[in-house]
Amino acid sequence: MLEVRDGTIQSGSIRARDGESISYNLHNSCKTPNRRLVLIHSLAMDGSFWNNNIPALVESANILTIDCRGHGNSSKSPTKYSIEYFANDLEDVLNHLQWEDAVIVGASMGGSVSLAFAIAHPKRIKGLGLIDTTAWYGADAPQKWAERASKAVNEGLSALIDFQKTRWFSESFINNHPKEVARLVDIFIANDAQCFQQTCTMLGAFDVRDSLKDINFPTAIIVGEEDYATPVEMAQQMHTNIKNSTLKIIPKARHLTPIECSEEINVSLTALIAKAYQ
Repeated sequence: MLEVRDGTIQSGSIRARDGESISYNLHNSCKTPNRRLVLIHSLAMDGSFWNNNIPALVESANILTIDCRGHGNSSKSPTKYSIEYFANDLEDVLNHLQWEDAVIVGASMGGSVSLAFAIAHPKRIKGLGLIDTTAWYGADAPQKWAERASKAVNEGLSALIDFQKTRWFSESFINNHPKEVARLVDIFIANDAQCFQQTCTMLGAFDVRDSLKDINFPTAIIVGEEDYATPVEMAQQMHTNIKNSTLKIIPKARHLTPIECSEEINVSLTALIAKAYQ
């Protein structure tokens, strides 16, 4: 395992149970040593996805971010992916850090991983945050995700940028925050196309609707009002089926609300942490 410490930030990597390397960053907060928060990024991003959230949230909890397999500094083996692999990777990192439980929060793909982990390991969950997330992408999801993946493989990830930007952010955010949008674009196009394809296939097959009724811990569901990727209706369906859940719809926001609406997200997650550890 590689481990680098820089003040209160600890960076490292572990070998997952199948040999893949999973990178992580641990942001320690001595003020709240017994409160733990995991943040899981969206598709084709990495742990730096949460850069606008960590400074505010680290006041409430120690924070763990990971690079999901096929992303960031983690292994990029173009093998078949499953949501169970991603959830197992998180469990392996938690075991390495000796975190018995935590508040688990994910955005988009990260929300799918969070749902899968919560269903498989309910005793390790103090609270759950599902941001711009769905339990199922729909009957046509396999085909739509396959088409997107095929374009990435055949034409390169840069061919998807115009499509992605309009789904990620409102026109106002794109115009007013060009540097932040460019940062996300750079992360996106740096991905391995074969790993992107495998992840898209995984998301196309994702369906945990039947297990939502088994989730019963504080759950914050948050979605942008103009989210075209995981529309408000999908968030409402999760809210209806998950006990002890709340639903927040952020006006005029699109799919990547942790970046476009970081202050609103930080307020909601701070409240979730407080409720989970009360």
